[in-house]
Amino acid sequence: MAHEIYIDNGRASMMYAGDVPWHGLGVRVEGNATAAEAIKAANLDWTVVKLPLFASTGVLGVQVKDKFGIVREDKIGSPDCDVYGIVNGSYSILQNREAFSFFDRIVGRDNAAIYHTAGALGKGERIWILAKMPSSIQVIGDDIVDKYLLLSNSHDGSSSVQIKFTPIRVVCNNTLTFALKEGPTLRIPHFSNMQQRLFRAEEMLGIIHHGYADLEEAFHEMTKVQVDSKRLENYLTSVFPDPNEDAQPSAFERAQRNRAFAEHLFSEGKGNSMPGVKGTLWAAYNGVTEFIDQKIPVSADGRITMSGERRLNSIWFGQGSMIKAKAFTVAKDRLNDWRN
Repeated sequence: MAHEIYIDNGRASMMYAGDVPWHGLGVRVEGNATAAEAIKAANLDWTVVKLPLFASTGVLGVQVKDKFGIVREDKIGSPDCDVYGIVNGSYSILQNREAFSFFDRIVGRDNAAIYHTAGALGKGERIWILAKMPSSIQVIGDDIVDKYLLLSNSHDGSSSVQIKFTPIRVVCNNTLTFALKEGPTLRIPHFSNMQQRLFRAEEMLGIIHHGYADLEEAFHEMTKVQVDSKRLENYLTSVFPDPNEDAQPSAFERAQRNRAFAEHLFSEGKGNSMPGVKGTLWAAYNGVTEFIDQKIPVSADGRITMSGERRLNSIWFGQGSMIKAKAFTVAKDRLNDWRN
């Protein structure tokens, strides 16, 4: 399959507001959809259950102690009933409806936020909800960053429920991921008190507003730092370092190619020639984010080799997210060294 959007009986498990996605899949919703409307449009109105696992000797079946398989309840007994993951007895399920209802409590007050996209990846084991917040960050001049919140949940036992700040630079539509270890990703493990922790909405609203205030300050500070060729080389080498000496030659070539792409986008990337942006640390950071979101992975001749949906998965949850988080961390470190 050329994309990772979950297709269930011929129907794409995705909804969207606004422009049609790159793949043309999903159901469009008008206006500010509620959680109930969004979950139905995204084809996610189903539940999962934990079923005990059994081992067979060919004659006898023996229940495996404290091991359970997670499956879709409505597909039990059908040929396409996949086991999403194997978990222990203490694992607590977060149903799709609960995830959407929680997000309504966080962002849905007075219909202030808009459910932008929601859907499922793989075989339905990972779901996401992306909501656009009502206000934006004016970095400098016409350079605007919209505020989004991303909730992701896995039904395979591989990760916690995660709520990420996911700002998107309007001029180039790049997601500006920043370092998870510094904040601002809220992680709620699948333990018995998970629902209680999720529904502490007032506390999470405070965390959200504080996180975006810190982020806005960092973006503004980046525009005040000029980056010459020496500083740019220092920054990009820290973000895309050379591998160990025993690495394959292709790894060295990849690091050099990554730096070359990001260096080009520092000056030629979308929005990076705007007054107040050109030649700054903000432009260097956005050169990396545009490269990750729009240009990689590429073959030796520069062709993009990953489908849009796989790239989306990488941007939000995988290698792309980690590289951009590192780019933000390095930029903040350089702020302390270069702004005086």
